Amino acid sequence: MSSDPWGRVDETGTVYVRTADGEQVVGSWQAGSPEEALAYFERKYEGLVVEIGLLEKRVRTTDLSSKDAQVAIGHIREQVDAHHAVGDLQALRARLDKLVETVESRREERKAQRARQTDEARHAKESLVAEAEELARSDQWRVAGERLRALVDTWKGLPRLDRKSDDELWHRFSHARSAFSKRRKAHFAQLDAQREDARRIKERLVGEAEALSGSTDWGPTAARYRDLMAEWKAAGRAQREHEDDLWNRFRGAQDVFFAARGSVFAERDAEQTENLKLKEELAEEAERLLPVSDLKASRAAFRTINERWEAIGHVPRDARPKVEGRMHTVERALQEAEEAEWRRTNPEARARAEGLTGQLQAAVDKLRGQIEQARVQGNSSRADKLEKELEGRQALLDQALKGLQEFGG
Repeated sequence: MSSDPWGRVDETGTVYVRTADGEQVVGSWQAGSPEEALAYFERKYEGLVVEIGLLEKRVRTTDLSSKDAQVAIGHIREQVDAHHAVGDLQALRARLDKLVETVESRREERKAQRARQTDEARHAKESLVAEAEELARSDQWRVAGERLRALVDTWKGLPRLDRKSDDELWHRFSHARSAFSKRRKAHFAQLDAQREDARRIKERLVGEAEALSGSTDWGPTAARYRDLMAEWKAAGRAQREHEDDLWNRFRGAQDVFFAARGSVFAERDAEQTENLKLKEELAEEAERLLPVSDLKASRAAFRTINERWEAIGHVPRDARPKVEGRMHTVERALQEAEEAEWRRTNPEARARAEGLTGQLQAAVDKLRGQIEQARVQGNSSRADKLEKELEGRQALLDQALKGLQEFGG
């Protein structure tokens, strides 16, 4: 007969394990010596120890589900309760009981985490709905439309709630978007109708202007052309594809008439030559406003110059494009300065630029930290991979910082 602190083998080859409830039969061994029998069932005990250890590690370090963990614990417990091993079975049961508590604790933690995430998602979606409903009343069609599209992307990235709550919030969100789209569609339909009205009016004005282009009744016809021009401006803009063509025809008809009148009134040549000289002087005065340093003062000065320009009258037709082109160049420069100033002071554009820069800076800082950690851990492969990603993010950050400088940031 052979024995150890946790078991023994009697003279018949029956193997026993010692438990708190007394000895339990482990099995019968006829294949060798009692020592070999004990060693065999002790190895089975060690196998159970290893199996429990591995399960404990999985529970601590992986996302093993509570259900799967309980099944695995039950499987091992069945083996322990079957008394087919020699060793401290009560210690194994204690470890399994502790593991059950750990699994239950983790299950409750996950349940609480899911509840928190659901609550956060609910608040986030309620916030999106509130903003969408506010935007639905906006007349800033482009800005509000872009923001609504961004809200949709944000919504898609949030977890789903329970079906009833999610459907109710989505219904409100979708209704707000539909209301905005309906109002925007109505607005542009009205705008299209107005442009179509403008097109019909300008077609009529062009027809009359072309009919008058051959008139030799100089005074009344010139006066009528001035009236037609006033009606043209009052009509508003037609569709883009029609506006330039109609204007070219309208202006061309006037040019024909006034060119004919100019040839008849030869004495006007001297006056027009003098007008050209005066306008060239005004163009030179306007050009001295460039480059623009004080936008407000330059715009006021150009307005005064333009009023004097308008008061001068016609210049020789062949000289008009050049001298008017000089004024147009100054006017375009002022417009570009105004647009640049608007872009520089636009709070929405600045906020977007600052937000993007902040996000990119945070991403760069995070990558640098990950690279340093990978180097410390000796993971050169991961560090090199992160270095390449950092290069791309740094380039984006540099570009964003350059853009932010345009706002004076």
